Amino acid sequence: MTRRLAQVAKKVGVSEATVSRVLNGKPGVSDATRQSVLTALDVLGYERPTQLRGERARLVGLVLPELQNPIFPLFAEVIGGALAQQGLTPVLCTQTKGGVSEADYVDLLLQQHVSGVVFAGGLFAQADAPHEHYHQLAERRIPVVLINAPIAELDFPCVSCDDAVAVEQAWRHLSLLGHERIGVVLGPGDHVPSRRKLAAARAAAEAAGSPLPDDRVERSMFSLEGGQAATSRLLDRGVTGIICASDPLALGAIRAARRRGLAVPEQVSVVGFDDSAFMNCIEPPLTTVRQPIEAMGRAAVDLLCAQIQGGEVPPGELLFEPELVVRGSTAQAPRD
Repeated sequence: MTRRLAQVAKKVGVSEATVSRVLNGKPGVSDATRQSVLTALDVLGYERPTQLRGERARLVGLVLPELQNPIFPLFAEVIGGALAQQGLTPVLCTQTKGGVSEADYVDLLLQQHVSGVVFAGGLFAQADAPHEHYHQLAERRIPVVLINAPIAELDFPCVSCDDAVAVEQAWRHLSLLGHERIGVVLGPGDHVPSRRKLAAARAAAEAAGSPLPDDRVERSMFSLEGGQAATSRLLDRGVTGIICASDPLALGAIRAARRRGLAVPEQVSVVGFDDSAFMNCIEPPLTTVRQPIEAMGRAAVDLLCAQIQGGEVPPGELLFEPELVVRGSTAQAPRD
């Protein structure tokens, strides 16, 4: 008991006597301090006293795949702020290569008795990845919201940027600039948003009267280096316009073109996806399709809160309209 008091007091920055008053339901402690002590109990993994268990601070897990892509810290900022406004405490879980797995994070969150979990990217977006831990959450009736891909066999609410519209906008932009040899750089084959982008690219090419050849589709891990390698292969096949499934992939595409001595955008045009931080500060500034992060993040929190409060949330996916942001990485197609 003494060790618990000391740890909680240190975590919150108050005296052990103050922690003791909270745990024993004594007066003389502000509501803010009282809530901080209860939250610290949850975070440190201690059981609340029986009389306080009905007032759980309602921790919410926020699971992200990694923070190297600037779009994920932006999601974390928006979602974390919206959760705080609802009196919920976000617990950030970020995956690193060789680090704690997503399934391990789910076990940890269940031990902390979280009120819900938001997944912004992760194994749920990979059709062939293990999904057992999601079923575990469903069986425990933990409220869950997914961002940017649904799980076909589960009814978790989902908030997504419309991949089809994103590719249509990018394809139309390059076509209007006179590009006829357009290639796409996507994520792995089982990545659901990339599958949707590919279907949209094929439909756009068909609508323009020229089916998309398989050799103008490249897949990669979501990294600058992956984008560079994939684009290098596309450049071997003579493409002049490239649509990428993320901004880091697009930065890799620009690097690949420059390593070939090709100017961007005069000889190769590149379109990204996300409009993550500083894409207007690179040279040339990146033309990209912007995800409405603020609206998506707030919608995810609204859906989660509705579940936490016991309301009915219809299953299915909310699709948000992206916006093409034209900058300096695209231009008229070069003349042969």
